[in-house]
Amino acid sequence: MKNKIAKTALKLTLLAFVAAALATAPAVCRADDATNTPAATPAPKKHGLPFHGKVASVDATAMAFTVGTMTINVTSETKITKDGQPAVFADITTGAAVRGSYKKDDAGKLNATLVRIGAMKKAAPASTNAPPAQ
Repeated sequence: MKNKIAKTALKLTLLAFVAAALATAPAVCRADDATNTPAATPAPKKHGLPFHGKVASVDATAMAFTVGTMTINVTSETKITKDGQPAVFADITTGAAVRGSYKKDDAGKLNATLVRIGAMKKAAPASTNAPPAQ
């Protein structure tokens, strides 16, 4: 009878270990799950949000210009071009056509990343390979 009790106790102990392993397995698996890691901050956009229009005003002191209802700030990191050539803030004048992109900073200011001065050039019509008319 002692032998039977020992076998039953051994079976119960083994069953308890298996039950404990099964109960903790999901918790261990969830600990390795990528959904529990903190979300990585998204990479900042390379170019930002687009703008275009005519310059309504220029504030040289604040290094800013207005297009429509947006006041866009020029920083040391802003790339400015005019007719495809490097340009400076002083080349931005009232009434000039501009286009480019900006990013919003934490304070809500619109900081230009790129400013292109001058009207957008229209693409030349595509040529055809048809023989000339006679």
